[in-house]
Amino acid sequence: MKPIAIGADDAAFEFRNSIVDYLTKQGIEIVDYSSDKQVKNALYPDVANAVACSIKEGKHERGILICGTGIGVAIAANKIPGIRAAQCHDVFSAERARKSNNAQIMTMGARVIGVELAKKLVQAWLNSEFEGGGSTAKVERINHYDQLYSK
Repeated sequence: MKPIAIGADDAAFEFRNSIVDYLTKQGIEIVDYSSDKQVKNALYPDVANAVACSIKEGKHERGILICGTGIGVAIAANKIPGIRAAQCHDVFSAERARKSNNAQIMTMGARVIGVELAKKLVQAWLNSEFEGGGSTAKVERINHYDQLYSK
């Protein structure tokens, strides 16, 4: 597995550190694109863009983005053509983000959920793969619109 891209804004540094520690202890390599790792005062759209572009360029297959709510980074990451970022605040959504929607990026809100739940969500998301089946046509249609409007 390629290293996982992770990115957090200033609202989520401590939360991010807990997730990085959790993944590192499992032997999973991380590349950190957080705002404290970039230019001073980088905004969450900059962090989301860095993670999403790293996935689009093939440096990473998956990414985790964290801000206060998980909403802003999801919106920003989804601006990058070909990227599917899904906000995950429960295990079912984390699994379905991969299994049904083939999301390359999961987003979480540090002000919305606790770290222990976040670890469970990350594990569920990492253990899930796109199932295809009835979801294939839907993901293909998302890709169609993505290509149509990115011209």
